[in-house]
Amino acid sequence: MTINIREIGEKDRSSVLHPFTQLKDFATGKLGEPTIVETGKGIRIKDAHGNELIDGFAGLYCVNVGYGRTDIAEAISRQAYRLAYYHSYAAHTTDELAILSDRLVKMAPGKMSKVFYGMSGSDANETQAKLVWYYNNLRGKPNKKKIISRERGYHGCSVMSGSMTGMSFYHDHMDLPLPQVLHTGVPHFYWGAEPGEPEQEFSMRRAAELDYLIEREGPDSVGAFIGEPVLGTGGITPPPAGYWEAIQSVLEKHDVLLIADEVITGFGRTGSMFGCQHYGIQPDLITVAKGLTSAYFPLSGAIVGEKVYEVLEAGADRVGAFSHGYTYSGHPIGAAAANAVLDIVERENLPGNAREVGGYFQRQLKMTFAQLPIVGEVRGVGLMGAIEFVADRERKVRFDPSLKVGARISKAARDRGLIARAMPHGDILGFAPPLVTSKEEVDEIVSISEAAVSAVMDELVREGHNI
Repeated sequence: MTINIREIGEKDRSSVLHPFTQLKDFATGKLGEPTIVETGKGIRIKDAHGNELIDGFAGLYCVNVGYGRTDIAEAISRQAYRLAYYHSYAAHTTDELAILSDRLVKMAPGKMSKVFYGMSGSDANETQAKLVWYYNNLRGKPNKKKIISRERGYHGCSVMSGSMTGMSFYHDHMDLPLPQVLHTGVPHFYWGAEPGEPEQEFSMRRAAELDYLIEREGPDSVGAFIGEPVLGTGGITPPPAGYWEAIQSVLEKHDVLLIADEVITGFGRTGSMFGCQHYGIQPDLITVAKGLTSAYFPLSGAIVGEKVYEVLEAGADRVGAFSHGYTYSGHPIGAAAANAVLDIVERENLPGNAREVGGYFQRQLKMTFAQLPIVGEVRGVGLMGAIEFVADRERKVRFDPSLKVGARISKAARDRGLIARAMPHGDILGFAPPLVTSKEEVDEIVSISEAAVSAVMDELVREGHNI
């Protein structure tokens, strides 16, 4: 199919409200033309001008099985021809939905019972909040409603999920966060540790801060704690040693539910099927999306643990029907896509590939970047990683934000054929390539990144900055 690039660009500029885009700069052309993405294969995409890019971020951490998987397209097509849509209200179902739900309950960590479906991670976390409130209402604890998240945690950008997200730019000018959402400290050892403090002690201190926050608010008012096994948008930051064990001890002490946000880490990215399995987390509720369908179709899930579901079922005679749902909950095409994706994940052992190739990726990142004078930390797990840049690595001094070092390196990488993300809250270059990435493709990613970092270092020297 041949398209008129100029016409499509004009239509887009005049009619699309783009997420996370400087609206005036885009409207006036300052940002240039929109990137029209036409095709994808494996870990690469191609734009309308024929430029090929390695997608080092798998879309938005989501195209885990890579682009161009025809078996998923065929599964979607078969279901669309057979039955394009029916709702799941009032005990209606489809075979694909029942098979997927049984599969998820059995494969998920912890003791899970049921799956509620939506279309995005944001709406799934909105559902999780309602489940926490419903659960505590049914068990006679109507005040136990506050939800604690973490600074730099990311849980979506709808009203409640956006409140749970711990980054101020998601809140500014949007009247967020809501008052029933609280935030505790980010578990980032590099920036948060006291001088000489071991990781384990840092983790215990973060747990003690959470304990203090719950005591201060009153344990009878706190319903849940939500956290990503590995911080994603907040900087691709794995937890420090002992962190999740210490946090879970506090939650158990205060009868606070644990919501594990596995939207990014679920289905293999850490090298385990779920991040909870990787870090020994026993969740009460699990949020999944992204890798569930590898983004071939919008689908999310709130997986409900036995402990919570038993209360919901026991209260049904008293309160009636479970009054929550969306038109597209359990969409049959989404379920068919998810089953096809999970077939690939299991058949090709993508968690194993993320573990093996991811280990190689982590070693190559550290070997290439860890000793550079502008690199403070190289971190990651499986096929997700980050390089954090600083002006003075010995004294841990950040660059002046006006220099936009992370954004410049990201652009330099893109100019050389690699999409790597400039992460918020610092000068950070983030990676989350598809889980089908090979060691040879890791070498390409690292080589292009090295060239991009070197180019920006040279620019900084020419500008008179000491590095």
